[in-house]
Amino acid sequence: MSFAKHGLQVFEIPIEVLPQDIDDNDHVNNVVYLKWIFDVALAHWNVSAPDDMKATYGWVATRHEIDYRREALLGDPIVARTWIGTVDSRRFERLTEIVRTSDDHVLCRGRSIWTLLSRETGKIIRIPPEMVELFAAFMHAG
Repeated sequence: MSFAKHGLQVFEIPIEVLPQDIDDNDHVNNVVYLKWIFDVALAHWNVSAPDDMKATYGWVATRHEIDYRREALLGDPIVARTWIGTVDSRRFERLTEIVRTSDDHVLCRGRSIWTLLSRETGKIIRIPPEMVELFAAFMHAG
């Protein structure tokens, strides 16, 4: 699902808090938030990119920054939202929020840097113009 937020197109997926997500403090473990950030990024890629592009390219995260703001509990209704930040020839910034929908509280905010891989060689490659164009609507929509 996509919608506009602050002039940017945002992609969103629902998240189900599972019993195995809960740590010994009775809330979602911090590592689970990182998984959710990865899940929403992958879902956005899979929905947006055509099959030939997905067959040619893959992504690897080179940096994650996460600010934890509130705890999530078993049964909380949650969504993961992501949108595109800065893109240059080698790096692709993705911003994410994990939000509890019952009160619209942001549980965490994340910033990730991704680099593009050639599936054929497994090496990092430049981000081609057609990929930048693919996500341009998510970067500049109003």
